[in-house]
Amino acid sequence: MTACPTGIAHTYMAAEKLQQAAERLGVEMKVETQGSIGAENVLSDNDVRDADGVIIAADKEVDRERFAGKRVLSTGVADGIHRPEGLIRQVQSAPVQEGTVPAAGAAGGAGGGKERSLAYKALMNGVSYMIPFVVVGGLLIAIALALGGHATDEGYVTTPGTFWDHIFQIGVIGFTLMIPILSGYIAYAIGDRPALVPGMIGGFIANTGALYDSESGAGFIGAIVTGFLAGYLVMWIKKVKVPKVVQPIMPIIVIPIVSTTALGLFFIYVIGKPISWVFESLTSWLSGMTGTSAILLGALLGLMIAFDMGGPVNKTAFLFGAGLIASGNYAVMGMCAAAIPVMPLGQGLATVLRRRRYSEQEREAGMAAIFMGMFGISEGAIPFAAARPAIVIPANMLGGAVAGAIAGAAGVGDHVPHGGPVVAALGAISGVGWFLVAIAVGTVVTALTTNALIDLKARRNGEGSPVPTVASGTPEPVLAGVGAGTGDVAEMGAEATATAAVQVAPAAGAAVAAATAVTEAHPEVLSGYLTARTVKTELAADAKEPAIRELAEMLAGTGNVRDVDELVRVALAREAQGTTGLGESIAIPHAKTDAVSRPTVGFARSSEGIEWGSLDGTKARLIFMISVPEAAAGDEHLRILALLSRKLMNPDFRDRLQSAPDKPAILDVLREIE
Repeated sequence: MTACPTGIAHTYMAAEKLQQAAERLGVEMKVETQGSIGAENVLSDNDVRDADGVIIAADKEVDRERFAGKRVLSTGVADGIHRPEGLIRQVQSAPVQEGTVPAAGAAGGAGGGKERSLAYKALMNGVSYMIPFVVVGGLLIAIALALGGHATDEGYVTTPGTFWDHIFQIGVIGFTLMIPILSGYIAYAIGDRPALVPGMIGGFIANTGALYDSESGAGFIGAIVTGFLAGYLVMWIKKVKVPKVVQPIMPIIVIPIVSTTALGLFFIYVIGKPISWVFESLTSWLSGMTGTSAILLGALLGLMIAFDMGGPVNKTAFLFGAGLIASGNYAVMGMCAAAIPVMPLGQGLATVLRRRRYSEQEREAGMAAIFMGMFGISEGAIPFAAARPAIVIPANMLGGAVAGAIAGAAGVGDHVPHGGPVVAALGAISGVGWFLVAIAVGTVVTALTTNALIDLKARRNGEGSPVPTVASGTPEPVLAGVGAGTGDVAEMGAEATATAAVQVAPAAGAAVAAATAVTEAHPEVLSGYLTARTVKTELAADAKEPAIRELAEMLAGTGNVRDVDELVRVALAREAQGTTGLGESIAIPHAKTDAVSRPTVGFARSSEGIEWGSLDGTKARLIFMISVPEAAAGDEHLRILALLSRKLMNPDFRDRLQSAPDKPAILDVLREIE
């Protein structure tokens, strides 16, 4: 069985490679593909019963209940493409699938999949399930405070028993559940259903400091810890050999009870005590710093507020500032209040400044985070911190420190134990101008730092930087006769004529006419999804991201692309899930997005090759760009794209495609697919 997250290319390339390897080894094989067009060549009950083994080459969750009792080798789809013969040999000694489903990629660890990959997928699984709880809970709390809240000595609250208090309490429930949800679904992605209960209960314990004598729970960081502990603990228990009479109750009784009890007690007695000690030690330490520099104290409080957003470090700083209000010291709470909204506001601003770097879900969470930040709800940034802790937490801390330091230097005071612009609007802030300046500067610092670190990571992964553009927003034109052959002029025609100042020389005009003749003589291949207008004999770009942008701009010349930037963003988001560099000098970046109005395919070559992160280390020289609208999933075009993916596994086909002298020859080779 083969499957990849988008189900367009890797799924079918892995299937073709596995079948070719089986033929060479004299092994009878049937491959089920789970692509965007649905499951094809489905394995029947008889197929499974008669099989000596099952290979699952997939980068997404697949149903494995039907393979119980068979040797199952689970690995990533890339292994199906690059080492199919090795998988066929390995499956003969793979572990037998038990009645309960093991974790993805964890079947005996024999598939060559990396633990870091499993951990990343588990973390993303938890974050994706947590985001709705953060958004719903946070927005309900913000709305209740905005329409029914008032400032008191205990903070910004709603009047008990009122309509808005009930809305507030519903939001609090959402926030209370988000930590167990994060932990539970991290565990679920690792240990499957038996791990869900210990994961969620472990997350609840982590967030309930009273269970281990702490004034604050461990927050989302504790939830990540309990999620992974629960998942791997369940995986370990599953490997324990038990009598057959006990096996039916293992997944529903034994494993959940044993793992939940063990994890709960471990957290309370082993992990919880250090958390309580940290809380008490930080409180004592801060008490000894009240006479030091206001700038230094503000920076330290800002760092602590931003570190774990509701965890013990954050709560220590907040309670320290709140406790000093009663003694008439409002400055310390002013420092905290300025730092509190910086994390959600900064992460929300980051999604606005660099939209293409974030998924649609992240952009929506970013808008919600901005709204929550206005009301001092720092938890709005938790989904971002959980997804990219090494990037987001340092950026948050830097922004929080800047905000706290500015507030401390300006002598900002907060008379209520709450933070964010909302307390300024209610008149609870002294030095309101500097308070808002501190928040604004901290927010900008957080956003810029976050995006800079994301870009730095992308460059390290070989994604390059955007293609330079002229002031008009169109790509900078290249004139005929200046580093351009006649085969390139037609490709640049639409770009060059978009700039009124560019004049085409007679020779270039002849080349355009020749290219038009090419289009008429060879109108289309792949059922019209690829035409002469979407073929380039040589890319100008020399890195992944500019190559994707160059291809997207070429596709825009067909009139089928509504938003080039969005198409590029979605394609890069797919690259972030896993490289589309398939090895053997092939790359197929692809995107499903409504930024395109109809399926469109482009092809380009790179004689020098572009680093695409392929597992076999080869640079991409044959690059197809596939763009399809969301509503088109399941249409006939995906079947043709599956044929393309399979055909590219033929070395002779690739050689002829690479050596074709011009567009007509390239189109003739591509026409063989149909």
